[in-house]
Amino acid sequence: MKINNEKNSDLNISNHQKPNGFKDHFAFLFVKMLRFFADTFFAKRYGHRAIVLETVAAVPGMVGGMLQHLKSLRRITDDNGWIKTLLDEAENERMHLMAFIEIAKPSKLERLLILIVQGVFFNLFFLLYLISPKTAHRMVGYFEEEAVISYTNYLAEIDAGNHANVAAPEMAIKYWNLSKDATIREMIIAIRGDEMNHRDVNHSFANSIK
Repeated sequence: MKINNEKNSDLNISNHQKPNGFKDHFAFLFVKMLRFFADTFFAKRYGHRAIVLETVAAVPGMVGGMLQHLKSLRRITDDNGWIKTLLDEAENERMHLMAFIEIAKPSKLERLLILIVQGVFFNLFFLLYLISPKTAHRMVGYFEEEAVISYTNYLAEIDAGNHANVAAPEMAIKYWNLSKDATIREMIIAIRGDEMNHRDVNHSFANSIK
């Protein structure tokens, strides 16, 4: 889902799924822990934060899509559209990364951090999805809630003049169908819209699993 209209993207910014039960609270607290480390390491370097976090954000959709694919094959049943939705999510998150790579060049330390964090997170999330898909989707929902908050803060920093509102990369203009003279602010609004959609979809998936 691509959103490039600020009015539309502002509609559901504050949507929050209240934790209910141990699994939800575990997912919520784990994401809050990740948020603490991200805030500590990156502070207000939102471009660099986005590069590292989007490499992680693209993992759950691919893992979930793969495991749902194998589940559908094992049980010889329809997946009800889950596989395509999750793989589309993974590709969309990858495009977020490609957009920010054009703007904030990661340092050698950040590239090393990407390798370590992605490797650890992939294996942990894979195991979590095998054990409890409901918890895995809830965790992604909360992860996306934090992404929406981060991009909203990023927009506030741009509006305050603390970050330059440079031209959006050409690939971002094409991908999100932005105007030819679009800026990074418009790109972030579109990305935030994507994150709101991923948030709602993953919470919905979690709610549907008994």
